[in-house]
Amino acid sequence: MTSLSDFIHRFQLQLPVQPKYLSNNQRSAAVLLPIICKPEPTLLLTQRAKSLRSHAGQVAFPGGAAEPEDHSLIATALREAEEEVNIPHHQVQVLGQLTPLDSSGGYRVTPVVGLVSPPFSFQVNPTEVDRVFEIPLFDALSLPCYRYLDVKRRNRQHRIYFYWYRDQMIWGLTATIIYQLAQQVQKSL
Repeated sequence: MTSLSDFIHRFQLQLPVQPKYLSNNQRSAAVLLPIICKPEPTLLLTQRAKSLRSHAGQVAFPGGAAEPEDHSLIATALREAEEEVNIPHHQVQVLGQLTPLDSSGGYRVTPVVGLVSPPFSFQVNPTEVDRVFEIPLFDALSLPCYRYLDVKRRNRQHRIYFYWYRDQMIWGLTATIIYQLAQQVQKSL
């Protein structure tokens, strides 16, 4: 893949990869995969606040649990991105969704892919996010860069993906979501 337009074309013409197993998680959540439209596009990630009760300090996408007032999971992802890192919902061009994945915390998480055009300034909500950083989109979509570990949890095999970018380890659900996106756009057209 050599351009953002090639990525968009591939993303929109391929069906999402279907997971092998989904549990009966009843709680819904959504995350935004913000692709920053620069000459070399990037993927925006957050490092969760160290004071949080769950997943403190981990790398994540902006997102969270669906609220009753959210009219869709896309609305959930956009609301959470605005609350956590100040990405105005009207500046996000939603491309679509990936197949939902189950989190270890009991949520069915729907990844929403969106393009964000500069200029805007990130302002982290310090109760939720310690910092934001960007990784080159096409580096993140390189399948050979991923490593994995197979573990058994609750009598089921789970594959945990890992991806290193500079000094930052991206792993767990976040890495799985990026890996899922990479698989989808790497398929032959």
